[in-house]
Amino acid sequence: MDLLGHWKKTGFPSRSGLVSTANELIEWKKKNHIEGIWEEPPLMVTATLNDTFGHGLQVIHLYAEVAGIRINPLGLLQTPKQIMKTCCEVDPDFLGLTILQFDTEEALTAICRNLPPKTKVVVGGPIFKADPCLARRAGVHYVAKNVASFLEYLLADQRHVHRAG
Repeated sequence: MDLLGHWKKTGFPSRSGLVSTANELIEWKKKNHIEGIWEEPPLMVTATLNDTFGHGLQVIHLYAEVAGIRINPLGLLQTPKQIMKTCCEVDPDFLGLTILQFDTEEALTAICRNLPPKTKVVVGGPIFKADPCLARRAGVHYVAKNVASFLEYLLADQRHVHRAG
């Protein structure tokens, strides 16, 4: 069954439901010897600027694993300097950030302007609902409102990469 379509029809599961589903999918992948949706798995660096819990990143890490993305987790409360340094060193395909506060626009903009050219910035957090223009101003490539939209973005990116290759 189309998981994203199912979620759209029945409603989005709780956080524990998301974690449980992700773990089931990961086990299914292992049992069936499936690596992911890419021939060459992309790399995603993840971090938070001002999120001390990182619950969103935990779910994103699980679903990135389901999709077959390699994760380089920097952790919580990272500085823009550390995020940019790591991205310049490892040249990731994606940078995933969770952002909760309004006072991070300057930091987010600096990060987006100082990344390797191929790195796509994918963000999440309530700040982007409160200020829908923030992502455009900062140079973000995609705002994931939830894990379903994150997965839809990855699927669209995978199709784009497949056609280009």
